[in-house]
Amino acid sequence: MISLDNPRDSAEQVVSNLLRVPAPADELGRIFADHGHTLHLVGGSVRDALLGRAGDPSDTSATGGTGGGAPDLDFTTDARPERVLEITRGWAEATWDAGIAFGTVGLARRGVRFEVTTYRSESYDRTSRNPAVTYGEGLQEDLVRRDFTVNAMAVSVPGHDFVDLFGGMADLARGVLRTPGPPEASFDDDPLRILRAARFEAALGLTPVPELVAAMRSRASRISIVSPERVRDELRKLIASRDPVAGLERLVEVGVADLVLPELGAMRMEIDEHHQHKDVYAHTMTVLRQAMALEDDGPDEILRWAALLHDIGKPRTRRHIAGGGVSFHHHEVVGRDMTRRRLVALRFPKDVVDAISSLVYLHLRFHGYGSGEWTDAAVRRYVHDAGTQLSRLHKLVRSDCTTRNRRKAENLARAYRSLEERIADLAAHEEIAAIRPELSGDDIMALLGLPPSRLVGQARAYMLDVRFERGLLGREAAEAELFRWARENDIVIPGETPTPDEAPDA
Repeated sequence: MISLDNPRDSAEQVVSNLLRVPAPADELGRIFADHGHTLHLVGGSVRDALLGRAGDPSDTSATGGTGGGAPDLDFTTDARPERVLEITRGWAEATWDAGIAFGTVGLARRGVRFEVTTYRSESYDRTSRNPAVTYGEGLQEDLVRRDFTVNAMAVSVPGHDFVDLFGGMADLARGVLRTPGPPEASFDDDPLRILRAARFEAALGLTPVPELVAAMRSRASRISIVSPERVRDELRKLIASRDPVAGLERLVEVGVADLVLPELGAMRMEIDEHHQHKDVYAHTMTVLRQAMALEDDGPDEILRWAALLHDIGKPRTRRHIAGGGVSFHHHEVVGRDMTRRRLVALRFPKDVVDAISSLVYLHLRFHGYGSGEWTDAAVRRYVHDAGTQLSRLHKLVRSDCTTRNRRKAENLARAYRSLEERIADLAAHEEIAAIRPELSGDDIMALLGLPPSRLVGQARAYMLDVRFERGLLGREAAEAELFRWARENDIVIPGETPTPDEAPDA
């Protein structure tokens, strides 16, 4: 975080950092100046220059950024979109105009992406998800419409004159989050900014000022007009941020989670008078933090979502036991289905939905391992069912231990180490990472003379069970096992003459 002990030094530091912006940015500024237009770098690029940090994929600015890799460089200008395309023709190596209706033109040069937006002075229909764009006449009018003061700073290019009309640099120094204008008006204009406030708290450690929190709470219902896709994108950035717990807890506090992720707040169940179970919400946040500590290389979105959602089935499955205590039988099954429904409603990609739902379903499987009495078949099934998520499942199971009982925690850790060792031992002798029957569906049809049918699927399922129970048999033994199953199920094997009892009825 920056210091304002010497404001002159801070401003000079800003300029110094901005000089490290890719050279094409200044090139673009000179083109605009040569054609009589102004160009200012705005948003997250300026904010991150003040912080002395490279762009973070989860910390893209309020008005741009791809969310994958370094954010785009965002600019504002007095030139209209058609003029931007005209004066950059021949300089830009690629252009795109998907946002031209909102005053934005995309450019690319030397691997750098630029988003150039004409000064805007927009207002939102209170029932619409999109702004009704009108062009502004000056930089101040453009900056005041931005979401937060820390994103309402600008630097001219190529001159590098720093513009901070709303105290964004001071807010960064104090670690607070404010809006340039009244927060209620800002959230009325674009309710998605409520989610962005939580995301910037999670990503940058900026604490919303009390009036901003009050506006988040009073305008929470406005989030209902925002499309699921935009909500999803903000939640994905939040979960991948440095401290997602802070942002998630803020959403629960102001009531927004009840609308976009209602399962989260529902986990705040009262602890019974005998303290026989933990508060599921608090436990979940601990599991999320512990899962993050096990990440290998940067944020693992799937692991984080699985940690956040692994117990969402508990509120629906809670049952009080006579004499005290609580049970949550089959909460992993209910939780899997709830997870899938929520993520589908938020338009998550299918592969992400499948991976997270599978982890939620499997997170309790290990607890049947007990004192290490699983058969090799059970270990093979565990690996098979986890599939490509096995590494994440290891981390999720370890993170799910939040007991304060040191002996219990050590026993659980010891048991899971034992399971991992058995998996490694089996893997050293056979391929268990992607267990399949030794006979494929085509093999089964050829050996039994069957057309594609449900019967072939049943035979394959049986051979998969054999693979689990007995490991690799070899081709000859696998075929013998298939033939034995076929005879038991009254399937005539090509080349064999049925016994009189087996002969089909005339």
